[in-house]
Amino acid sequence: MKVIETFIKGLVVIEPTVFADKRGYFFESFNEKQFTDLGLNYKFIQDNESKSTYGVIRGLHYQLEPYAQAKLVRVLQGSVFDVAVDIRKGSPTFGKWFGQELNSENKLQLLIPRGFAHGFSVLSETAVFIYKCDELYNKDAEHGINLFDKSLSIDWKIDTNKNVISEKDKMQPSFNNAEYNFIY
Repeated sequence: MKVIETFIKGLVVIEPTVFADKRGYFFESFNEKQFTDLGLNYKFIQDNESKSTYGVIRGLHYQLEPYAQAKLVRVLQGSVFDVAVDIRKGSPTFGKWFGQELNSENKLQLLIPRGFAHGFSVLSETAVFIYKCDELYNKDAEHGINLFDKSLSIDWKIDTNKNVISEKDKMQPSFNNAEYNFIY
């Protein structure tokens, strides 16, 4: 397994070691000991899965402390553009975002620590997206930021006339008006 640092401290891309031959492939998508040996100390307690069609954009979601979630995300089928926004007050990259294409071919994963808003857009006909969380879902702590906030200027890699977005996500506040309680 290879850990690739991003320009945002704590946010890393995980490239698994894939063993492939004419029969197919095998890889460990998560190994607690390997993570711990690399200084990635997370105890994941919940797995989630979603299936979406082309043009769907989900996010930008997070849970407030003390219910914040770190996430290890990957794509089982298809392709997504995955985005994490640093919302840790005092961080040198506060308000900056990082995006990475995750797909069933590259098998990359994004490890998103607590203190980030998260979202993704579906680039393929369909995509099955799975993620591990280190905290349980808590509806009362759930918050979000508008996907199209101009101060963030996220390129979701989808034509605007083909976006499919939930009513809930359309109603999220701007970055400057969102509530977050993360300290760097």
